[in-house]
Amino acid sequence: MTGDHKAAPVPPLPSRRLGRSGVSVTELAFGGAAIGGMYTEVSEEHARAAVDAAWNGGIRTFDTAPHYGLGLSERRLGDALRCRPRDEYVISTKVGRLLEPAVPGQDGSIARDTQGGFDIPARYVRRFDFSADGVRRSLAESLDRLGLDRVDIAFIHDPDDHGEQAFREAYPALERLRTEGAVGAIGVGMNQAEMLTRFVTDTDVDTVLVAGRYTLLDQSAASELLPAAQRRGVSVIAGGVFNSGVLAAPGAGATYDYHAAPPELIERAGRLAELCARYGVPLRAAAARFPLTHPAVASVLIGVRSAGEVADALQCRALDIPAALWDSLATVDERGRP
Repeated sequence: MTGDHKAAPVPPLPSRRLGRSGVSVTELAFGGAAIGGMYTEVSEEHARAAVDAAWNGGIRTFDTAPHYGLGLSERRLGDALRCRPRDEYVISTKVGRLLEPAVPGQDGSIARDTQGGFDIPARYVRRFDFSADGVRRSLAESLDRLGLDRVDIAFIHDPDDHGEQAFREAYPALERLRTEGAVGAIGVGMNQAEMLTRFVTDTDVDTVLVAGRYTLLDQSAASELLPAAQRRGVSVIAGGVFNSGVLAAPGAGATYDYHAAPPELIERAGRLAELCARYGVPLRAAAARFPLTHPAVASVLIGVRSAGEVADALQCRALDIPAALWDSLATVDERGRP
């Protein structure tokens, strides 16, 4: 069994255009990090079932990256989408990390990957490269892993410590690829808002992917990034809407931004969950919908590892969230108290 691939899919979810590009994304997008083995290993069967469930539920936007499972996410996503009509979905990948073969141990063994929280064999090593040649090589290798002839969106991925090279070399390379028609839209994906704001104001990107900085716990992107994006006509894709877990399940052992969540954040998320419960809304549903309340946000990216998680995301999307809940959440202070 590989998911309910034969089930009749529902119509695509509503979509929004990215900036001035010709690329439109569904308001709920499939985040491919989890099927690359983030945190725990994911079987081929479960990965394929997750993509099938997303398609059948109307999701038509899929995001991946070489970083996710050392190419495993790209290979799995390409395998699952290759049989679909190419013009009916949008796929994004990222540049900035090249994958090079790892050197086995003296006994021929392969270590486990320890970067980025992925539970997979470390058959490759990641090397940052934001040069123009690195961008073109990265995209070519991604297309090979995906088994596709093009991607629709290319993001510069996590240039935090390589900002000047990303502005000077990676961005112009993507701009040329967009002009050549090799990609439909270009952008930058990061876990911070400050450098993304600079990309919005100083370049001609179509979109930015901001992870974890416009959530019910952290709205730092609202001060400068989102207003700048709105002024410049740049679309924002919101990722990390659960801050890597605490807003999905705010209990003992919860994670925040890929690390163990401090007790005060777990307590704050718990208070938010109590407030949502008064309106009959699960916290994870409010967390996933919150970014779409801002006009600059075109899509919310949800990382899923199984058909069940996809079904839950779609069910949460279908819930009626009262305006009064948004009003109440807007008055909650940083300790989680009204």
